Amino acid sequence: MTSSPFETVDCVVIGAGVVGLAVARALALSGREVIVIEAAEGIGTGTSSRNSEVIHAGIYYPKGSLMAETCVAGRRLLYAYCAEHGVPHINCGKLIVATDAAESARLGEIKGRAEANGVEGMRLLGAAEAMALEPNLQCTAALFSPTTGIVDSHSYMLALQGDAEAHGTMLAFHSPVERGRVTDDGIDIEVGGAEPMNLRCRLVVNSAGLHAPALARKIVGMPADRVPTPYYAKGNYFTLAGRSPFSRLIYPVPVPGGLGVHITVDMGGQAKFGPDVEWIDDIDYTVDPHRADKFYAAVRRYWPGLKDGTLQPGYAGIRPKIVPQGAPAQDFTLQGPAEHGVAGLINLFGIESPGLTASLALAEHVRRIAGNS
Repeated sequence: MTSSPFETVDCVVIGAGVVGLAVARALALSGREVIVIEAAEGIGTGTSSRNSEVIHAGIYYPKGSLMAETCVAGRRLLYAYCAEHGVPHINCGKLIVATDAAESARLGEIKGRAEANGVEGMRLLGAAEAMALEPNLQCTAALFSPTTGIVDSHSYMLALQGDAEAHGTMLAFHSPVERGRVTDDGIDIEVGGAEPMNLRCRLVVNSAGLHAPALARKIVGMPADRVPTPYYAKGNYFTLAGRSPFSRLIYPVPVPGGLGVHITVDMGGQAKFGPDVEWIDDIDYTVDPHRADKFYAAVRRYWPGLKDGTLQPGYAGIRPKIVPQGAPAQDFTLQGPAEHGVAGLINLFGIESPGLTASLALAEHVRRIAGNS
């Protein structure tokens, strides 16, 4: 560390994505003094701006997992928050559709898992009933989730930022963390950029998304064996010219590593197709137009009316995985002093989908850990 003096601060949250902002808000509302440090030029420039913007019900996750718990709780909190703060959102519901007998047989299992997680209102539909709801759909059976929806994620993040700032939170952009060190007096953080800072922090929350493992390794005194290896699962999206042919979200039966190529819609009615699952070695948001070929085949299983040439490359996001391809599905990992032995440090690893939906519930978990540390 440099010999420059360190300014003593209470809480530093590293990462101004949706979860980092929710954490900053929760800590500020509890009376803590909070600084949010973000390497990029603004809020939500990473995973938070490159997803489906879906409010997930909590259907797929293993019972008792942190994903299941925080998704169900976070979804309820998120709907209430959006209503209270005027954040654009629609509780449109979704259909999980089967296109053959084997997939139809799996719908009951998915419904059971959802109900075990506390998801309300799940209903099995026959082919005729499902296709009556969505005339453009082709399926052998479906599972209806009435609590799924969509949200304008940027408006949501702006609302979180506004709440946090109203309670004294400061945000510093263009502020990459260069290194850190655990000391007897707190955690010292060196921040680079145009206006470097040296901060001695009572609490550091590592909410750096894709970069969270690398950031944890920059902190001298953080046990290296407690930092997971990062893996990247890229999800490509394609868009459809014109309005969506469906009024609800349409999901296939899940595939390994993700939820399959599904059809979602944004607040303006634009249909989005994706994401697929593409394991990559480095962060790269380029969308290969040739991947559309697989999209056509996947989507036509349940929407045969999709015409050639109508899918355009949209954008890509990357899931911050902490397990490799082919491994059992991961869970969110929240590490506090009880897990790694470092006072005043909370790491959030593997915060992929449903991180947006779970953000307010994850923030409450962090607040509780912070209060006990």
